Parts: sequence; structure tokens; C-alpha cells
Amino acid sequence: MSSTPWEHSQELTYRKYTLWFIYCCIIYSLIGFSWGAIMGGISELRYFVDHRMHGDLIVRGHTHINLLGWVEMAIFGAVYYIIPRLVNRPIYSLTLVKVHFWIHNIGLIGMVVFFVMAGTLGGMASLNSTPDEVEAIVKPLLATMGIFGTLVLIANCIWAYNLFKTCAGWEKFYAKS
Repeated sequence: MSSTPWEHSQELTYRKYTLWFIYCCIIYSLIGFSWGAIMGGISELRYFVDHRMHGDLIVRGHTHINLLGWVEMAIFGAVYYIIPRLVNRPIYSLTLVKVHFWIHNIGLIGMVVFFVMAGTLGGMASLNSTPDEVEAIVKPLLATMGIFGTLVLIANCIWAYNLFKTCAGWEKFYAKS
């Protein structure tokens, strides 16, 4: 069995995108770890996120960059590396790998930006505004965050579909090799 079950030109692009998932994992983990340390280490920020209206949305941005950035990107990269070797066939669609990568990153970054904007603006507005006024500020930001969250969900569905199609019928393909 060869170490890569696809043509050389596709192998290089596939390897590049698989490594990009790992590189993003590293970048997002460093951002997430640093963010957590800063939130925990700066008492004014810790107070803001714990006690201001919608300040907890900043924590949600932190958790999403860790879960959807660090953890998911590591899983995506590892699974993209392992599955073609396990079933001894190329990934179903290299185009879907690329689409998955870009949609997931755009969605994640958008989610985090809008979580932090909503948390910061909501927390600051809560000092001098009524709860209804704060909600009027935060609501459109969270709606936009939801659009970016939908992109992440779509990217994850693309990943699942691509892997399913890669694995489906592997027994027949493996028997021919």
C-alpha cells in the first residue's frame, strides 16, 4: 500500500490544506490560551466579563476560538490525514476540503469578532443605559454573529459529507487494490 493513495499533483494541494488546518490550530490555540490568561490575570477585565451586562459574551468568544479554532482544527487536520490512508483511497473532493477550510475560518473569525463586539459594547452601555437600550445595541451584533455561526455549521457539514463519501464503499475499493 502506498503512503498516499492519490495522484502527486492532488497530494501536494491536499497536504498543504491538511497542514493549514494544523497551522490554524496552533495559531488559534495561542490566541485562546493568551486570551484566557489575560482575562484571568487582569482584575478589571475579569470584573467586566463577570459583572457587566453581556460581558460574558467576551468569554464566549474565548471559548469559541478554543473549541472551534484550536480543537476542531486539530481534529480536522488529523482526520484529513488519517482517513485516506485508512480506506486506501483519495479524499472524495479536494475542492470541498478547500471550501471547508475557508468557510470555517471566515465563520469562526466572524463569530469571535461579533461576540467580543457585543460583549464590549453591551457591557459599556450597561453603565449608563437601560437594559432595553443595551439589548437594542447587542441584538443586531448577535444576529450577525449567528450568520457567521451558520457558516461554521455549513463548513462542518461539508467536512462530514466529504468524509462520508470518502469512506462509503471502502471495502470494495480496498479489495481491488
